[in-house]
Amino acid sequence: MNPNLFPDLVRFGVFELDLRARELRKNGLSTGLPEQSIKILALLVEKPGEVVLREEIRKKLWPNDTVVEFDHSINAAMKRLRQALSDPAEDPQYIETLARRGYRWKASVERVEKQPQTVFSTEVEGIARIHRTSGGNLIGKKVTHYPMLECLGGGGMGGGRWLGGVGRARGGETVER
Repeated sequence: MNPNLFPDLVRFGVFELDLRARELRKNGLSTGLPEQSIKILALLVEKPGEVVLREEIRKKLWPNDTVVEFDHSINAAMKRLRQALSDPAEDPQYIETLARRGYRWKASVERVEKQPQTVFSTEVEGIARIHRTSGGNLIGKKVTHYPMLECLGGGGMGGGRWLGGVGRARGGETVER
């Protein structure tokens, strides 16, 4: 994994932070943590052991000099984050508070590089199976467009492609060559 790139998935303890989905999961279940708290958590796990200043958090949450009572808002977001992590400020396992300065991530994190998605999802494999069992001839067969789009991509303006003689179908139209 390239150390300069930060992955979409970070694990620590029983938690998993999915940065792409903006979701914190505990034992595989979503905690329902709001986006501001997720952004703060992302800042912290991005630099474990380093101090993240309140000013950095303010800039991340409210870019472009947005006028807001950010001290109260940061405190509220941190409170929700600590609740989700079951991490009391008095005896923290994950987040150390540096009074009036910022916060530091204390725990180790595991950066997980997601596996690239393959073209053949379950639905596309179903299309491939139909294609094989029909002797490679889907002419005259009805095929829903969803698995086809999964396979071919959204395209648009003729941007699709042919895959093994299977053409793009829309809304159950008959597939023709």
